[in-house]
This record gives sequence, structure tokens and C-alpha cells, in this order.
Amino acid sequence: MNQNETPEDRAFRAEVRDWLEDNLSGEFAHARGLGGPGREHEAFEERLAWERHMAAAGWTCVGWPREYGGRGASVEQQVIFNEEYALAEAPARVGHIGENLLGPTIIAFGTDEQRARFLPPIAAVEELWCQGYSEPNAGSDLANVQTRAVLEDGGWRVNGQKVWTSLAVESDWCFVVCRTEPGSVRHNGLSYLLVPMRQDGVDIRPIVQLTGTSEFNEVFFDDARTDAGNIVGAPGDGWKIAMATLGFERGVATLGQQVGFRRELEGVIELARRTGAIDDPLLRDRLTRSWMGLEIMRLNATRTMAGVAAGAPGPESSISKLVWGQWHRDLGELAMDVLGASALVADGRRGRAPDRGTEETQPYDLNDWQRLFLFSRSDTIYAGSNEIQRNIIAERVLGLPREPKIREARP
Repeated sequence: MNQNETPEDRAFRAEVRDWLEDNLSGEFAHARGLGGPGREHEAFEERLAWERHMAAAGWTCVGWPREYGGRGASVEQQVIFNEEYALAEAPARVGHIGENLLGPTIIAFGTDEQRARFLPPIAAVEELWCQGYSEPNAGSDLANVQTRAVLEDGGWRVNGQKVWTSLAVESDWCFVVCRTEPGSVRHNGLSYLLVPMRQDGVDIRPIVQLTGTSEFNEVFFDDARTDAGNIVGAPGDGWKIAMATLGFERGVATLGQQVGFRRELEGVIELARRTGAIDDPLLRDRLTRSWMGLEIMRLNATRTMAGVAAGAPGPESSISKLVWGQWHRDLGELAMDVLGASALVADGRRGRAPDRGTEETQPYDLNDWQRLFLFSRSDTIYAGSNEIQRNIIAERVLGLPREPKIREARP
């Protein structure tokens, strides 16, 4: 607990802690520690039930204004909530994208009708969302998106492909950045559409990762439809609103993300104690630096949030993405070094062959630390690569000269 907390914040911390202690028992006792990076497939229905239980008690969307279904929690209280959630080993959240990315975007830029339609189901965890940004030729270069939408017959008709779409299989809706102005290029002519996922015009194809799981997906839009009113902002405002969503993702959303990070770090420290690696001064130094890095992440997220009493975070939020991406990848490498040689061997499992009923060895499985290591390879790439984040920080935060563009030589 921060000794500088106000009496109100201390009371809020006690309320959160008591509620989690009382409710992560009985029906939900087994939910502790479930989910997280590389384990997004784990007990999804149980985690969904837990999150709806939270919603019924008013513990989702704590930072949203009260008029939109939140608790109106201050920045400090949002930090407290996420700290206590981590300490209680509560399960990884399933409504993260709707609550922390789309919800704040609609609050800031949506119409009254959109707030009334979309915010209550997010707060109640009745509708789940995914993010339709990246494409095969528009990853970190988001301005190159080619998915197109045309307004006709009272609705938008969407055609194109998105990739690396996290949790698309489980999602009911997707917020899609697409090109709505024919002939437009780069940042111009883009719009931000809200598209239902459960329709004939949407084809979702899971992508199997190194971990053997499929958090990421390809999504193909083939004459998919959405209502004319399901555009956030005006046509052509898509780039501005997409950047605002990324700001929320790299600001308040990182507090929720750090719930899992803190739990993982505590697990690696305990692993080091069990294996004796804690006695190695070099590994102990790396563990200490990892703890310091997590604290820096928390403080930077708090600073980012505190700097925007209204509206969306600015380009400074790219610092958060750069820091947590590198930190998490380093943690995966640290876990492997703590394990030592055993990190190179996967566990075999015994079980009955379903077609023969005989006992035999099943395919090798990854343990949690191997899965963390493999999954965290992607952290410095997705949601904006480290190289792109450094350019944004240099040019838009520090005011340094823009990176020279290489022009093709003319014949």
C-alpha cells in the first residue's frame, strides 16, 4: 500500500480486497490464476462467468464515468483496483478490449445513441469485442490499410482482410479501420466502423502460434454489413479515432495488463527460490531489475492517465508500449534461465488414445514458463513494433527530425 494514499483511497483498497477475498471462493475458487499471455485458451467459459459475476457487483469498467455504467474511479483508484486484482490472483480478463479500448473511445468520440447501445453490454460483459486494425500489408504501417467499406442501402458493406485479430473467435463485434473514400491514400479517407462478427459475411480463421494455441486469427470480410450509424466520428475521421484507441490501449489498459505481468514475475521469483537460481547473483540482479521495470510501467501508466483528464492520451503513450513489450520479452528469457537445462525439455503426458482406448504417451506439452517465453517473442512486434514506437517517440514527443525516407531511384 502507498503510504501517501488518502483515507478515501485506503477505504477503496479495503473494499476491493474484501470483495475479491469473499468472491474468489466457492464457485470461483478454482479460477485463481487462470488465463494470461499464451494461456488465453484456458478456462474461457469459467473466466467469462467470473467477469459477469464481477459486472453484477459493479466491478467492471471502474474508471468509466458513473453515467456510463462505471464507478467513476480516480486514476489512483484504478491503480489500486488493478494492484489488488493481481494480489488476489484473480483470472485474466476476457472483456479487456471492449472495456479498456472501445469503451473509452465511444465515451470520447461516440454519439449518445452509440453510448446507449454499446456501453451497457460491455459493462455487463454481454458482448465481447476484437480489434480490426492490422492487415497482411498493414501491420505497424497501419496507414496502408486496404479493407474497404461502401455506404449503400442504409448500411456499410465491408470487404477486405484483417490479421493478428486477438480473440476474434470469441468476439461478438469488431471495431474496424477501413478505407471509405475511393482513391484515398495513407491516413486520409479512413473510417472507424463497428461491425458485428456473427454474420455470413465474416470468416474467422484461427492462426496456430508457437504455443500451439490460437489467440490470433485472420478475419475475412466478404460483403459484411453494418448499420449506417455504426461509424464512430465522421467518415474520414478513422485515423484520428484509431490513434486515440491506441492511446487508451497504451494508457489505462496497461494497468489491467500488468495484473498478469505481476503474477508472472512473482511466479518466476518463486521458481528461482525452488531451483536455487536465487543464489546466483547475476540472476538475482535480473530479478531485481524486472521488479523495477514493472514499477516503472505502473508509474508511467499512471502519469499517462493523469495527463488526460478528458479526451485521449497523446503520443507519449507509445512509451508504455515500448517499455512493456521489451519487459515482457525479457521476463520470458529470464524464466528460461531460471529453469536452466530443463527449460529445453517439454513434458510428455500419459493418456488413453480416444480411438483405441489404450494407454500411451500423448504429444508433448509446454509448461507455463515455456509458453510465456514463446508467446512473449511477439510482444515487441504486435500493437506497434519497437522500431515504430521509437520513431513516434522521437518525432512526435521529442521533436527530433523525421526519419529520412528512402526513395526508389528512377531509371
